[in-house]
Amino acid sequence: MKIKFIGVSDPVYMINGKTYDVISIENGWYRIIDEEGEDYLYPPELFEIVSDETIDD
Repeated sequence: MKIKFIGVSDPVYMINGKTYDVISIENGWYRIIDEEGEDYLYPPELFEIVSDETIDD
């Protein structure tokens, strides 16, 4: 799944308007790799779905 960040930009973590790949969904939150190259969980309300293709297991 591809999602676009719609929150306030913070160049260390997330950039507004940038598309990120969801690597998993856990308890409804998206696990993505941020600008530091680390994977973290983020709440879905901070994103807009760009492509809802399923995540490969």
